[in-house]
Amino acid sequence: MSAAGAVGGAAGGGRLAGRVALVTGAARGIGAALCRGLAAEGAAVAVHHRPGARDAADAEALARELREGGARAAVVSGDVADKAAVEAFVAEAREQLGAVDLLVANAAATARVRWTEIDPDEWRRVTSANLDGLLFCAQAVHGDMRERGGGAIVTVSSVTVELGAAGALHYVTSKAGIVGFTRALAREVGGEGIRVNCVMPGAIRTEAELELFPDQEALAAEQAAVQSIPRRGLPEDLVGAVVFLCSDESSFVTGQVLTVDGGWTMR
Repeated sequence: MSAAGAVGGAAGGGRLAGRVALVTGAARGIGAALCRGLAAEGAAVAVHHRPGARDAADAEALARELREGGARAAVVSGDVADKAAVEAFVAEAREQLGAVDLLVANAAATARVRWTEIDPDEWRRVTSANLDGLLFCAQAVHGDMRERGGGAIVTVSSVTVELGAAGALHYVTSKAGIVGFTRALAREVGGEGIRVNCVMPGAIRTEAELELFPDQEALAAEQAAVQSIPRRGLPEDLVGAVVFLCSDESSFVTGQVLTVDGGWTMR
């Protein structure tokens, strides 16, 4: 089914009907798939992208696709590591779509760098996007959720937290921090009706992965050997988990980590 068809199918309702979702890092890959999935369940979606012509074009195309499928959609932009920029794009999302009920904090920075070669600027580039950005986004939507009596925040970690990964020390460290952030924030805001949960993707084939691992045939073989489900993970494989964590079906679930990795790790 096309994304537009999926959205159109939820025109009369859906598990997220009447809610406004902000998805960061949504121009392509996992973020784009999540926007389609949330819209298919009736949510209005603010498609966030980092500054840049390429991401802007992709985000606009995605928003247009969602609107053609019957959803309300807006495009917002800004650096998640810049608190003022975050407050500005959350305000824009609110102005265009209404108060934010759902935050999917997907934006992330990554790189493959030998750990001895990570200088302070490189360390801060990755950890600021992955941790500072998460804090700033959660703070910016908190008022909306509190005033509306509840909401849901979904963070995105990585299975590398469980496994470790060579050449990605700063990335793995920050993704581990996201798990701690999720659990701590869940304690802070549970009394306000706000739930905070985390999805932990395994190896997902995205544009960013293609850039980091150009030999996809070899990677597919490696993953088939370690996963219980011997196929490549796709961005769409995250949609069900995120929709569940955003919906009332998970109304008694908070502070949890849901791993979506084809059975690579088990715990």
